[in-house]
Amino acid sequence: MFFRLTYNEIVKIMRKWRSLIGFGVLAILLPLIMWGFQKGANGIEQDLTRGLQDSFYVVGSFFNGFIATYIVMNFLWVHIPFLITLVAGDVVAGEGSSGTFRITLIRPVSRSKILSAKLMATFIYTLALVCFFAIMSLGLGTLWLGTGDLLVMQEGLLILPPEIAWARFFISFLLAFGVMMVVACLCFMFSSMVNNGIGPMIGAMAVIIIGLAVSNIPLDIFDSIKPYLFTSYFDIWNKAFMDPIPWKEIGQDGIILSVYASIFVLLSYWVFTRRDILT
Repeated sequence: MFFRLTYNEIVKIMRKWRSLIGFGVLAILLPLIMWGFQKGANGIEQDLTRGLQDSFYVVGSFFNGFIATYIVMNFLWVHIPFLITLVAGDVVAGEGSSGTFRITLIRPVSRSKILSAKLMATFIYTLALVCFFAIMSLGLGTLWLGTGDLLVMQEGLLILPPEIAWARFFISFLLAFGVMMVVACLCFMFSSMVNNGIGPMIGAMAVIIIGLAVSNIPLDIFDSIKPYLFTSYFDIWNKAFMDPIPWKEIGQDGIILSVYASIFVLLSYWVFTRRDILT
């Protein structure tokens, strides 16, 4: 029964035009970015090599698909949550506004099963979008620009050979999916509270924008708040490119993100199971 309900929810999601916006945006934007990298990335190369010219003699171009994907990930992971909210914000609230809950919730299937199916469908959509992002960035980037050493400049210079870079990107996208799951749970919680899909989208993005601002603005007054904000751990995916990989930090950050996601989901169930469908 649960798998049937989940399948029905996935069909509902994919029949809505807004569900295809995220895939459409990535299908247009990422090839355009990779094409731009292919035509010329002299400015980026100069920025990357500026700190190396005093110690190394750089010959030719080291720009490749790995470096392009790493740059794209740093740029777009702030914007990907918006594409997630387009679906997560409407998956429950959309049916509330259309009035279908008056029929659905009087059936023998429990409310918790219905909400679980909607949540699972949201997770599947989120996974599909992250996988599509990986294919269009890493897959397309390596096809157009080739492979080679990955240069990562964080607290110094780290050079990763291709065989290690593939594994690091796999870990990175897996961690990024975890972050997007938290975003989906946040928006899903708002969606279970109202009957209009626009409100959860705006509410979730407002929380994320405020959280990211507080997490990244270097003010002493915010230092005591940052550890308690889930947005402070949005860069967990970037730790996959450290050497050695700080598994202990990743585990701690993952636990905190899981706690937030669990709280959002539990609040969703608490609200939805007590929801009034008669008014």
